[in-house]
Amino acid sequence: MESEFFRLERDGAVAHLVMARPDKANAMNEAFWADLPRMVAALEADRGVRALVISGEGKHFTSGMDLGAFAGIAALVSGEPGRGAFALREMILRLQAALSSLERARFPVICAIHGACIGGGIDMITAADIRLAARDAVFAVEEINIGMAADVGTLQRLPRLIAPGVARELCLTGRRFTAEEAQGWGLVNALHDGREGVVAAALALAAEIAAKSPLAIAGIKRAMVYAADHPVADGLEQIATWNAGTLRAADLQEAIQARAAKRKAIFADMTAG
Repeated sequence: MESEFFRLERDGAVAHLVMARPDKANAMNEAFWADLPRMVAALEADRGVRALVISGEGKHFTSGMDLGAFAGIAALVSGEPGRGAFALREMILRLQAALSSLERARFPVICAIHGACIGGGIDMITAADIRLAARDAVFAVEEINIGMAADVGTLQRLPRLIAPGVARELCLTGRRFTAEEAQGWGLVNALHDGREGVVAAALALAAEIAAKSPLAIAGIKRAMVYAADHPVADGLEQIATWNAGTLRAADLQEAIQARAAKRKAIFADMTAG
């Protein structure tokens, strides 16, 4: 779980990945793209993890893609055109898969955003389940301002989270927007005071979720991710099949007995596979 980009903290069932490159505004370098999916996979393998919080150290959440990555892109496309295009497509798919690891994870992912959340930061937070923001947070779909279309998830996920017309405006203009605007559109759930406030709120929310049945949490996330890309009828079929296969007496009985006894329910961790 060592990383040149992230610092991992743990409090019981809640994992906290901190982007720890504050001198570079947590710009997403190669270590980010390599380590994020690797660390998410390791957390998934740890069946005691039930929720994940992602935050940024220093003044900003993230300034987006590290400029050094663009030098790598230029090198890819400088040779034979067909091979260069193939290599660039493979690289883009790898970056997409890194962020999609958040969407595929069995546990919920909560982003605690402060300062700047630019470019690739939008790609990342839209792949998460819940977004909380500090009141000073500033957002931008920056790619249009450097002459390209965002290609790591924003164009696909942002219109599912906010009004499509607003999403198109933001992606086509690249304008900065505030935390208050983001909350008004439904991109972020709540606003808090400063980095410490938003991180504390995210960890508290993660702990609240982690106290629930981890099997039910996994089922809810899988169903909602599936439903986003399928008709309602298919989504209903999917959750019926999921519950038919996973709904068992143990968690139901524990929840009912705990409520009757007015005590906190205690649910077993997921079984290691």
